[in-house]
Amino acid sequence: MLDDPQMLIIALVAAVCIGLSKAGFSGISMVSVVIFAEIYGAKPSVGLALPLLIAADLMAYPAFLKHGSWKPVWKLLPATLVGLFLGWWLLSKIDGVTLKRLIGACVLFMVFLQAFRKISPIRFSTMADSTGFGFAAGGFGGFSTMVANAAGPVIQLYFLTRRIPKMEMIGIGARFFLLVNIIKVPMNASLSIITKETLWENAKLLPGVFFGIVVGRWLIGRVPQAVFEWMIVGFSFVASLRLLWG
Repeated sequence: MLDDPQMLIIALVAAVCIGLSKAGFSGISMVSVVIFAEIYGAKPSVGLALPLLIAADLMAYPAFLKHGSWKPVWKLLPATLVGLFLGWWLLSKIDGVTLKRLIGACVLFMVFLQAFRKISPIRFSTMADSTGFGFAAGGFGGFSTMVANAAGPVIQLYFLTRRIPKMEMIGIGARFFLLVNIIKVPMNASLSIITKETLWENAKLLPGVFFGIVVGRWLIGRVPQAVFEWMIVGFSFVASLRLLWG
């Protein structure tokens, strides 16, 4: 766990990013994934981030309760469970270095998916309207959230293809990730990546999550979403390369 005040400040920045992502800026979750993997190590970071994500989900869910419903969540859940169990099995087999590369690959894939949607929206819509896209999104979302806590962008993109309005999408996402992250708790605990030490570290970082949600709710109606998303795409691209080859 962190004793260096400078490293703790960097970790708090990652916690703020978790809060911002739950307030509607989904792409910024990639920042927290990369920072936690760098300063805590790939495998410990997966378990350490999960309670922070659940805390953020519990804060975000009531705030967006009047937006969205559970119906789209149940449609995605079967494929997501398949991805979760595949990711859980893989986490039990691979070492930290390999996991770091895998996290980098997941983040890089998310970046390309975001960029593809921006650069070629017609082709992306054609792909997204295909029969298997929903199952693929749920499956990869489950896998990437298990091994890297990095499913936000792909799930958001799936909801976008369903032409769901922004606030409804945030409400559905709050429900989806609250449920999925709770399901992940016993799976992570069985791998010994959630411990008493990581929970104490969570207590130090929790104020950053709360701050991120408050700021995010204020920013969501004031910052151009497109500009913000392109900034996150650029940062995530560089960071994913660092994880892959750093």
